[in-house]
Amino acid sequence: MRPKDPFIGREILGGQYQVLEKIGTGGMGSVYKASQPAMNRMVAIKILHPKLANRKDLTSRFRREARAMSQLSHPNTVKVFVYGEMEDDGSLYIVMEMLEGRNLNQTVRKDGPIPIERAIPILIQVCGALQEAHDLGIVHRDLKPENIFLSRQGGINDFPKVLDFGLAKVTERQMQPGSIILTQEGMVFGTPEFMSPEQAQGKTLDARSDIYSLAVILYEVLTGKLPFTAKTPMEYIQKHVTEPIIPLSERVADKHFPKELDVVMARALSKKPEQRYQTAAEFAEALRPFGGAAAQALPSLRSDKLGSSAAGAGGNTVKLGAKKSGGSGLLIGVAALCLVAGVLLAVVVMRLLGR
Repeated sequence: MRPKDPFIGREILGGQYQVLEKIGTGGMGSVYKASQPAMNRMVAIKILHPKLANRKDLTSRFRREARAMSQLSHPNTVKVFVYGEMEDDGSLYIVMEMLEGRNLNQTVRKDGPIPIERAIPILIQVCGALQEAHDLGIVHRDLKPENIFLSRQGGINDFPKVLDFGLAKVTERQMQPGSIILTQEGMVFGTPEFMSPEQAQGKTLDARSDIYSLAVILYEVLTGKLPFTAKTPMEYIQKHVTEPIIPLSERVADKHFPKELDVVMARALSKKPEQRYQTAAEFAEALRPFGGAAAQALPSLRSDKLGSSAAGAGGNTVKLGAKKSGGSGLLIGVAALCLVAGVLLAVVVMRLLGR
């Protein structure tokens, strides 16, 4: 018999949450279903693996990433309610919203490749979640189909939620199939099939690495295959760095995609970050024409940073215009007051002379 999980049945925050059952395990922790009686709802609680509790670098990273996740408010990012340390043994935890549905990996494995009119709107919404994170300086670093969860929300099907922002980017050794350590500097790791070339080489990552990974996800979602043919994780890593992708329209014999989409994917999967789309919002807008009516109905994305700059420039233009207009109005107003004052003064002088 397996030993009983020590967290099942535990209470957190003085009984606000009660752990009911384990629903998943990842590289850095396990996820549990828990009840929150006061709110009459179920939540998910991620708890750092006890065997990692003595690693100060991992516990500090867990806390830092929990704080980062708590800053994210985009509707397509999983919500974090609270995070902290258990009173009795100091175990670190994050309380998140409970999701019902399947992740992208499960969806493709069960139903096969997703039609383009369904896949593109999903990916555009994921771009929105990433854009908010990137604007806050948060890079996911482990984007893969398992970390994009399709739920039903507000009566909307295929409502994606992005999971595990940065939580799975560090480990001291291989923790699960497909996840390997790449560099001691920063302890960054990822899933070889979805790594950007710079991640595969252990370089410093930015938002453009996530865009590459997201493009690989879209490629697999549409075709059921990856952009390269490889048999081992190391072969995938090598091909991400050195080999051109197989064009989307040539990957599966009985599937046809617009040639224009080949161009978009080729740019998103460029080996050099500077040749890719520079923001998730830019990538989303490039995908929008291929997503049908559902994609057109989604709100346009915009980088907060770019948006702030653009808004700032626009604001300055408007403001300068307002100053011009205001300055002219002020001059006219002063002239009118002077004229009225002159008339009144003349009237007073004439009355005095008349006396």
